[in-house]
Amino acid sequence: MLFTRHGIKAFLLLTFVFALVGCSSNDQNDDQKVLYIGGIPDQNLSVLEERFGAVAEHLSEELGISVEYVPVTEYASLVTAFRNGDVHLAWFGGLTGLQAIAFTPGSKSIVQRPRDQEFTSVFIAHSSLEAESLGDLEGSTFTFGSINSTSGHLMPRSFLLQAGIDPETNFSGVPNFSGSHDLTWKLVESGSFQAGALNSAVWERAVSQGSVDPESVRVIHETPSYVDYQWVAHADIDEVFGEGSLDQVTDSILSIAGDTDRENRILELFGTESFVRVQPNSYDGLEEIARSLDMLQ
Repeated sequence: MLFTRHGIKAFLLLTFVFALVGCSSNDQNDDQKVLYIGGIPDQNLSVLEERFGAVAEHLSEELGISVEYVPVTEYASLVTAFRNGDVHLAWFGGLTGLQAIAFTPGSKSIVQRPRDQEFTSVFIAHSSLEAESLGDLEGSTFTFGSINSTSGHLMPRSFLLQAGIDPETNFSGVPNFSGSHDLTWKLVESGSFQAGALNSAVWERAVSQGSVDPESVRVIHETPSYVDYQWVAHADIDEVFGEGSLDQVTDSILSIAGDTDRENRILELFGTESFVRVQPNSYDGLEEIARSLDMLQ
């Protein structure tokens, strides 16, 4: 192919422009890498926005990269986002964490709160219901939390079955699923359902804040302990953000120790004084229960 002098100049100029655009595009992609975090919607959305927004700010400063919170409205939506790689780091319950790891080989549970090693649920009843134990709930109207909640469904169902109560046949009608722990106690308090089960931490906070009417709703049973919430890291973190990024993310969460106002607020919002590493095989027992109830394939 022959070029005129002007044609050669034009060709060289276009080559330079394309090269420049290509370099800028690559640099921009590197600069715009974002670590996306998420959390199961187990509470009021405004609480979640503040909680995970503060974590995103902390991680961004610690890691030197952009970190953004991705809100979801359903537990399963977060598992799907994690599975698709749209969320790199997620605060899951015990069950949803197991689901996410099962769907995304190589992902791992990294950090939890001390209380997550010995978590509990509470069964609550409306004041109009004469009930002092799980057995007394037979024939009542009942609400769980989310169908994928560890403390609002999986473990309460397991303990009900141990007490001889089959949720599908021994309640008045099929059990309800409220979708969140906050809504569970509100539904029981209002009398919409006679009883329900929820996360003990959410219940304790609602009581301490004076949100609950003790004349309308009360605890009738607290369960034995089990493992629950966990930060789960996606298998691709090191590949996307560079070798060693998983360790840096883990250390950044563990570093939240209340040394700043923001760290204090994060700990308060998570209802803890610190975060700790998840020990190997911690969730094996929970996995066995989930599989026995056909809640984990």
